[in-house]
Amino acid sequence: MNQTFHPGMNTIARVSILAMVLIATGLAVGWYFFVKSPYMTQVNMAREQPVPFSHQHHVTDLGIDCRYCHTSVEDAAFAGIPPTQTCMTCHSQIHPEAEMLAPVRTSYSTGLPLKWTRVHNLSDFVYFNHSIHLNKGVACETCHGRVDQMPLAYKAKPMFMEWCVECHRAPEKFIRPREEVLAMGYEPENQLAVGTLLVKEYNIETGRLDNCSICHR
Repeated sequence: MNQTFHPGMNTIARVSILAMVLIATGLAVGWYFFVKSPYMTQVNMAREQPVPFSHQHHVTDLGIDCRYCHTSVEDAAFAGIPPTQTCMTCHSQIHPEAEMLAPVRTSYSTGLPLKWTRVHNLSDFVYFNHSIHLNKGVACETCHGRVDQMPLAYKAKPMFMEWCVECHRAPEKFIRPREEVLAMGYEPENQLAVGTLLVKEYNIETGRLDNCSICHR
């Protein structure tokens, strides 16, 4: 009986299978790094805003407390975005004619709020409460980075679930005294020792923080 396929086809079949495996692996690895890239996560990428608001200037140079603008951060799930009236408290007297502040003046005179571009925007299926985290000793800096050094706001952390779970599973690595949650650049001599004591003092239930229902409700 004549051979249907040339013997060399066995080699071609093996090479084809190997090539498909390598291509599939390459695509999977490429997709992994693409999803983790700044293009997708927008980490360290400043977002265009209607007004080039500088946290560095307002926080570091002028010493304005975070809560002056984010008024509900200690009491509510949402930290709050300041209304135009808050801006005009100062800018009706300071740089009242500055061109870059024209959108602020227009908003104030028309009553229409500024449309800020959200920098941190969690998925709808994720529940996050600012007040709970602050009252348990999680600092603004832990999630938002050194906003006091940002001329323009950008996302400092990827906000992936694995990143959140890292803190939930070992909060002692991140927890700081409540009076330090607004501080920037806080560095205790022994974070693990301080955090371990605070986890007990603040009654943080470490055994259930990685339960799905904590964030997905």
